[in-house]
Amino acid sequence: MAEFEPDPPSAADIVVIGAGIVGLATARELKLRHAAASVVLLERESAPARHQSGHSSGVIHAGIYYKPGSLKARLCVDGAARLYAYCAERGIDARREGKVIVATKPDELGRLDELERRGRANLVEGLQRIGPAEVAEIEPHAFAIEALFSPNTGVVDFPSVARAYGGDFSAAGGTIVTGCEALRIIESDRDVIVEHSAGRTRCGNVVVCGGPWADRLAVAAGADPDPRIVPFRGAYLRLRDHRADLVRASIYPTPDPDLPFLGMHLTRGPSGEVLLGPTALFVGARDAYSLKTVRRQDLVESLSWPGTWRVFRGFWRYGATEVRHAISIRSFVAECRRYLPELRRSDVERSLHSGVRAQAIGRDGTLVDDFILTETGRCVHVRNAPSPAATSSLALGEEIADRCDRLAGVAAPIRG
Repeated sequence: MAEFEPDPPSAADIVVIGAGIVGLATARELKLRHAAASVVLLERESAPARHQSGHSSGVIHAGIYYKPGSLKARLCVDGAARLYAYCAERGIDARREGKVIVATKPDELGRLDELERRGRANLVEGLQRIGPAEVAEIEPHAFAIEALFSPNTGVVDFPSVARAYGGDFSAAGGTIVTGCEALRIIESDRDVIVEHSAGRTRCGNVVVCGGPWADRLAVAAGADPDPRIVPFRGAYLRLRDHRADLVRASIYPTPDPDLPFLGMHLTRGPSGEVLLGPTALFVGARDAYSLKTVRRQDLVESLSWPGTWRVFRGFWRYGATEVRHAISIRSFVAECRRYLPELRRSDVERSLHSGVRAQAIGRDGTLVDDFILTETGRCVHVRNAPSPAATSSLALGEEIADRCDRLAGVAAPIRG
C-alpha cells in the first residue's frame, strides 16, 4: 500500500510530477534503479490515478492500431506483456479475454487490411483474420463480414494497478505527496526548482507526467507550446444486467484511420459490466467528467489555439455525429447496432462512467497520435500519453527513466 506525505521536502534528487499510472510507473522505475536517490512524486489531487488512469474502460491493448516503428507500437506490445506478468505476480485480476474488430461492409475491408498489416508488423501475439462463422463462435451476437481476432487483448482494473505501482514505490523508499500542485519549473545550469502549492523543492532532475495539464507545465519550463492539450469527453452507456450476455468480451468497429479515436465499442470490463462507447465530444474543461464542468482557462486555451479550429473545420461531420450521440441514446444505440444487430434502446441505460481524453493537437491541426516525450535541460516532459498509455505503463516508465538518466549523466549525476 502506498504511503502519502502531507508536505514535500525542500530538496530531492528527482521530482516526478503527476501520480497517474505513467507517473507512478516512472517514479517506481527510477527508485528501483537508484536505491540511494531521493525520488519525490507530487500529485495535485488527494490521491493518485484520479484522472485518465482512473476513468478508462480497463482495456489492455495488444498493439494492433499503431503505426509500426512508433513509440506506441513498440511500448504497447512490450508493455502489455509486462503488465500481464506484473498482475500475475501481484495477484491482480487481468483477464486475457480477447476482442474482435469487425468490418460490417465491404468499404471497411481496406481499413481492416491495414490494421492486420500493422498488427503483424508490430508482432501482436495470436492475431487472426476470421470470417463470419468464426466471429459467431467468439461473439455469437456480433455481425461482421470479416474481422480481426486479438486473443491477447484483455481487461484489468487500472486503479488497482496504479495502487500496486505506488506501493512498490513507497516500499522502495520513494515519497508521494498528495494535494500538492506543481505550478512552475525553473531550470538553471546547476539544478531545477519546482514551485508548487506548498512552496518549492530544489532537485537535480524533473519528470513531468502532467496528463491533461502536461502542456502548461512544459511551457512553464520553456518548452515549445506546440502541441496543446485539448480535452474530449468520452461518455458511455451500459447494458442492463439482463442483457449483458449480448457481449462476451469486446467488440470493436473498424476505426477511421484519419482519427486517433477507435470508435464506439462494446467491452465487458473488469467488474463484468458491459460498457458501450465512448463518445468523443469537445468539452470546456480538462477534467469535464460532467458536461456541466467548464473552466474558463481551459476553454480559452482550447479555443485560442489555431489547431483546434483546423480540427473543427476538417472533421465537422464527425463532430456533429458525436454531438448527436451525446444527446440521443437512440442515435448512440443505432451506431452500435451496426455490429450488434440485436441491440435495442431498452437494453441500455446511461452509465455514470466517463472519461476525458487529453488530446494533443498541433498548431497545424494535426491530431497527435503517438506518445510525445520532449526535454528541456534537466526535465523530461510527457507531452502526449493517451491510450494505450496505461497498457504501456511499465515499458513507458522505463523509456522515460532512460531519458531522465541520460539527462542526469549530462548534468548532475543521480546518486545510486
